[in-house]
Amino acid sequence: MDRVVWLMLTIPIGIFFICFGIYAWKRKKPMWFWSGKEVKESEISDIPAYNRANGIMWLCFSAIFWLAAVLGALNSEAAGIVIIVGSVAGIPLLYLAYRKIYSKYKRK
Repeated sequence: MDRVVWLMLTIPIGIFFICFGIYAWKRKKPMWFWSGKEVKESEISDIPAYNRANGIMWLCFSAIFWLAAVLGALNSEAAGIVIIVGSVAGIPLLYLAYRKIYSKYKRK
């Protein structure tokens, strides 16, 4: 039963972040990072490259949930550890990765 619950929780979250990454990658206008904070087209020098980098960032973040899904099928404690450590470390890393992406593509 534990294993089914892990799969039911982690797979939809992994799918969400993959879809979000694809959306960011394909978007014509600059992708935002913070909710409610719009990135203006005039701020970004290369919008397709900026959005591609954003998309890759979100696709990489989804790996935490896919790994947890696989581990959840084998060992629910290991899956829990991956989710906790991945989220606690992953969220600040997302912010740092985004700042690096924004700095790289910010119009000078």
